[in-house]
Order: sequence, then C-alpha cells, then structure tokens
Amino acid sequence: MNQKKAKQRQVYDYLYYLIRAAVLLSVVFLFIPSLNPARISGMINKNLSLFTSGISYSTLTNGFGRAFKKGWVSQESFMLDCAGAIVMCVGIASGVAAACMSLGNIRLKKLGNIFSLISGVVMIAGIVMISTAYKQISASEKVDKIEPMLPKSVTIMTAFAVILIVSSIVAILILKKQKSEKKFEMETKYTLFLMLMPFLALVAVFSYLPLWGWRYAFFDYKAGDSLSMANFVGFKWFTELLKNPATVKDIGNVMKNTLGMSGIGILTSWMPMAFAIFLCEIKNLKFRRFVQTFTTVPNFISWVLVYSIATCIFSTDGFLSSILVNLGIWSEGHNLLMNGSHTWLKMWLWGTWKGIGWSAIIYIAGISGIDQQLYEAATVDGAGRFQRMWHITVPGLIPTFCVLLLMSIANVLSNGMDQYLVFKNATNATSIRVLDLYVYELGIGQGSIPLTTVVSMLKSVISVTLLFLANNASKLIRGESIV
Repeated sequence: MNQKKAKQRQVYDYLYYLIRAAVLLSVVFLFIPSLNPARISGMINKNLSLFTSGISYSTLTNGFGRAFKKGWVSQESFMLDCAGAIVMCVGIASGVAAACMSLGNIRLKKLGNIFSLISGVVMIAGIVMISTAYKQISASEKVDKIEPMLPKSVTIMTAFAVILIVSSIVAILILKKQKSEKKFEMETKYTLFLMLMPFLALVAVFSYLPLWGWRYAFFDYKAGDSLSMANFVGFKWFTELLKNPATVKDIGNVMKNTLGMSGIGILTSWMPMAFAIFLCEIKNLKFRRFVQTFTTVPNFISWVLVYSIATCIFSTDGFLSSILVNLGIWSEGHNLLMNGSHTWLKMWLWGTWKGIGWSAIIYIAGISGIDQQLYEAATVDGAGRFQRMWHITVPGLIPTFCVLLLMSIANVLSNGMDQYLVFKNATNATSIRVLDLYVYELGIGQGSIPLTTVVSMLKSVISVTLLFLANNASKLIRGESIV
C-alpha cells in the first residue's frame, strides 16, 4: 500500500514539474515578440509581443488604416485576434496560479489542478480565436498586401495547452481518492519563494532581459531595421571608439566629467553618515523629526522641479540677484545658474541637497541597532558625547559605510542622466556631459544605436570589474569581503 502511494506521489510530482515547465515557457512566450502567436499578418509590427497584442488594439492594428478603408480586411478580424490574445493572457495567468498552488498541500494541489485545467482550456480557446482571425484575413483579395501568416508559436502554445489539460486531468484522477487537509497550507520555504518571485521577475525583465540588446553592437543597425547577416559588422563599432579622433576626444572629455563628479561624490560619501550621527544626537524629538523630514522630502522632488526652484533663486532676475542688486552689492543681476564655471561643484551641491536626507536613513537605522549598553558603559567611564560618537557610533556604522562605499565605487560610471540633462545649457555643455548623458545624446539624439550599445557594454564590464576590485580591497584591508 505504501509503495502504491509512493508511486502515485512520484507520478503526480512529475506531472507538476511538467505543468510548471509548460507555464514557465508560456510566460516567456507572453513577452518575447518573435514568439507572438497573435502576429497573423506581416503588416503587424514584428516587435509586438502577445501581451501587448492583448492590451493594445491600436498598437496591434497600427499601419492597417488603409487596409481597413479599402476593405481588404475587416476590423472584426483583428478585434477577434486581439480578443484571442487577451484570452491567452488570462489562460497563462491562470496557469501561473496553478503552478504556485502545486507547491502546497493536497487540498491546495487539488484546487491548482482545476486552475491548470481551466488554463489549458482557455488557452485553446484563445488559439482558436487567433486561428479563426487568420483564416478570415487569408480570404482577403489583397493577400500580397496583407501577408497573412500563422506563426509557428501557435503550434507550440497549443502543445503547452494540451500538456496542461492532460496533466491536470491525470493529476485530478490520482488525487481524487487522497484525503484532503482542512486548510489550504504551504511550506514556509515555498511561501517565501513565491513572495520573492515577483521581485525576481522584475529584476529579470529590467536588468537581465535588456542584455539581449547588446547584440546591436555587432550590427550596422538603424532604428526600424531588422538584424540579419547582411548588416552584421562584427567588432566595427568597438574599433570605431579608437579610430575616430572626434569620438576619442568626446569620450575623453566625458570620462573626465564622469570620473570627476563621481570622485567628488565618493570623497564626500561620509557626509550622510555624519549627518545621521548628529541628527540622532538631537534630544528634541519634534525638532529631530522636522529636520529629518525636511531633508528627506527633496529626494522625492523631480529634477525638473529642482531646476525650476534653482531658476527662481539663481537666474538673472531671481531671488538672490534681486536681493544683491537692491542692497547695492551688484549693479545688475547675474545668471548664476547659466554660468559655466564650477559646474562639478554645483552639480554635487544640488545632488547633496537632494539626497543627503534620504541617504542618512540607512545610517539612522544602523545607529538604532547599536547596543545601548555600550553607550551606558561609556558614560559611566566618563566618556563625553563626542567620545561616544567617535568610539562607539562611528565603528558601529563602518560596515554599513563600507558596503555603500563599495556600491559607489562600482557605480562610478553611473552618474545618472536626469540631473545633467535638466541643468545642461550652451555654456556648461562640455563640463556637464557625463557618460549616461552622452549615451542618451548619441543614441536618441543622433540615432547611433550600435555605438551607444558598445559604450554601455564597456560601462557594464568596467563597473563589474570595479565591484570585484573594491571587494578584494575590502578583504585585504578589513579582513572580510562584502560581496
């Protein structure tokens, strides 16, 4: 009897592995344009995913205005295609829920089997709708214009749906006679894993999936073109960085600005820690909360609004110029904001004003974690306030400071773009252009996508290298690594 139960458990474990694999691949198909089963016409944008096809009818039918007016195809066909994409998205979502439930107890597994069965049926319904739409546009008189096509991914998605249906039916039959628990339960490790999954998905989508775009560095690509061996150029754009004197000069100037501003930031990275220490020494709680709130709020103000504030204060007819002119110190107003001198210092001051309160929060949390008995013992031994700060608080915050310093060193080439784009003008253009702003101007402004991809690739490689070098330096100096 026990052997039979063990065999049944092994069977439905394999079935759930199959269900999870089918669901995972379906989710991948949901977001990759080249695997879009709803692209039933060559006129549909090849960069359109199944998810976008379902949520945006206007994007799906973009470019079909003339075909609709001429009567080559009917809008109803594409509405059906869009509806099929929506239905498939719902089916895949149901499959995701089923895969999550399969990690629970018998009662939860039984509910997951129902969701899995529903997922497969709904996906089949969506595929039928898409196939029907394909047949309708295939009957068009202008087949050469419409270019009807049935993607191979339709067959693959059908296979996934069949796997879900068959596996769920078999699992239902196996678990039918097994006794269910009174409550839906799941092991803690699986619960924590599922809680982590959305964040892992976001990291994968926004941090790792864009790495697929690195392939543009090896093609002579222009916006709207497709990648093929016809425009494959190998390492041409890598050598372009060194061959073109103008590009070399620009890169040199950009790196000087980037490293200069990042260097100032690293040299003053102790300031948020000092601010947090002194803030925690304020005994008046109301005043402390006011100062902390007042210095944290700027972090949530956009750089556009910060620039507006700067204009009101430092422009020719701004607040500061008006006061100095009225006091007779200046004969006329000066535009301090547009002045191209001391650009690095100005950008650092604005960045510090905007971020020091926010950066201090992690140090305040670190201070609250220091054992209060250390302060009491130091007070008994006669240590003053500054002695306690120097010998207890600062050493307690050093590990946190080292971690943040390590991250700052790794991000030495990532100054961001927003601040510099907003504050850039004709007088400070050469001294404010950092690497991220240069990539933006080169790629979006001039359309040189391959070259900007090369620059971004090298930036990523250098950042990772700096991260490990800084980590090794920390291990040599402090005796322990951070990463």
